[in-house]
Amino acid sequence: MARSGGCRCGAVRYTLSAEPVATRLCWCRDCQYWALGNAAVNIMVPRAAVEVTGTPRRFESMADSGNRMTRSFCGECGTQLFSASSGNLEYMVVRVGTLDDASGIRPTMAIWTGSAPPWAHIDPALQAFPRQPG
Repeated sequence: MARSGGCRCGAVRYTLSAEPVATRLCWCRDCQYWALGNAAVNIMVPRAAVEVTGTPRRFESMADSGNRMTRSFCGECGTQLFSASSGNLEYMVVRVGTLDDASGIRPTMAIWTGSAPPWAHIDPALQAFPRQPG
């Protein structure tokens, strides 16, 4: 089943030709910046299954995991779209809020819960990991 999505203004669009292999809430400090203080809701998909139209801008940084992260966003409206890690060349992350239809997407785990603020609610029904799962 193909899924599509894009940024708020429509300058960057994408199509996914594979279903997600994981859906996670990420509480790492970087994701809290991108999600304005909350956890980011992400799906992991094979990089080869993502086709992008438009040209997202990129921001690179070193993650707490020690991996180099490349985060992509729309240069026009600022919508956060993707993340890719130098430590995982097969998969990338897509922000669930950018999907045109997120039906059937349900988080199964929360990661980097050790970085969550004290007020964060970590759903006890989800697998939870204080850092990146191995």
